[in-house]
Amino acid sequence: MVSEDRWLLPEGIEEILPDEAAHLEQLRTRVLALFAGWGYRLVIPPMIEFLESLLVGTGHDLDLQTFKLIDQVSGRLMGLRADMTPQVARIDARTAQGARPARFCYLGTVLHSRSDHLDPSRSPLQVGAELYGHGGPASDLEVIRLMLEMLAVAGILDVHLDLGHVGIYRGLARQAGLNSEQEAELFEILQRKDRSGLEDFLRGTAMPAAVADNLAALLELNGPDGVLEVARARLSAGGPRVRAALEELEALAGQLARLFPALPINFDLAELRGYHYQTGIVFAAFVPTHGREIARGGRYDDIGKVFGQARPATGFSADLKVLARLGCADAPTEHAAAIFAPALDDPDLHETVRRLRGAGHVVIQELPGQSGGAAEMGCALRLERQGQTWQLSKVGD
Repeated sequence: MVSEDRWLLPEGIEEILPDEAAHLEQLRTRVLALFAGWGYRLVIPPMIEFLESLLVGTGHDLDLQTFKLIDQVSGRLMGLRADMTPQVARIDARTAQGARPARFCYLGTVLHSRSDHLDPSRSPLQVGAELYGHGGPASDLEVIRLMLEMLAVAGILDVHLDLGHVGIYRGLARQAGLNSEQEAELFEILQRKDRSGLEDFLRGTAMPAAVADNLAALLELNGPDGVLEVARARLSAGGPRVRAALEELEALAGQLARLFPALPINFDLAELRGYHYQTGIVFAAFVPTHGREIARGGRYDDIGKVFGQARPATGFSADLKVLARLGCADAPTEHAAAIFAPALDDPDLHETVRRLRGAGHVVIQELPGQSGGAAEMGCALRLERQGQTWQLSKVGD
């Protein structure tokens, strides 16, 4: 007797059946072709590696998401990748040629030890692109444009873009003179968008009143273009670092508005995703029908420092399975018209099948004594001998 438990998969781990797998493969091909057309070269990082390399510069969150095990060969702790960005940083550090820019893309499964309440999957098919070696706003603009093009290729058009800048929070936290514990506590409060928690924190912390007012303003500075004008007034005491970050955001938003006049752009100055390793502009793409971002990225100039190459870097990533689901949720899967070949040991038949497959046709060879014929196997055409040759005919004729 077969136990019902043998059908079960671990929570958040899913299998992909033929129709969805075919659609994912088609989308994978189109997305990688798009990246290649922009000069981004494909890399394939390892699924598992030593933990100290895998978690470089990524902070506590990724550590909690990473499955860990002992390498039986070396005795060292290893991790199953939960994010490919640190791996690509290492690849750039090893292959960098002077200061010239380098562009990489990647696509592969990552594993998470815990699921997000908004997305139960623990095995995303992560796709992304990274640009190393350029610290100017043009590279931020390029990766955001590429992300939007990727979403268009996936058939996702009703996109809303969120922009933020971690330099604003960093500048205010430095002015406040917070220690590491206080900064971590404030970070968690802002992540939760907890207004009452923020008020309690600020009341219990000795910091200049102007700085406390600036930090309190962060949760309110969320919305369309007018937010930046309000932010300049509310954060006027934030110092040159905060003013420079606001100017970067304004310039980038202006360029995006010219390139994508129909794109809704929202600003969120309390957005701190990836705060532990990101250093500048952060961005995320949303659609109204999905409860969380469908792609995200930002600047992380220091991530390669531990590998000896602290090069400027910016990039984005997404889950290809989410893109496939959102982009073509109602579209039928396209199947090639399959051809049914009889179960005969005939050299001419074998050669005909070989030529048809070589030309891109799907040919299903009948197995001796099998159940189901051409129609049951989903074939629209069959091979039949006509005289000395094998010819195609419609099933049912």
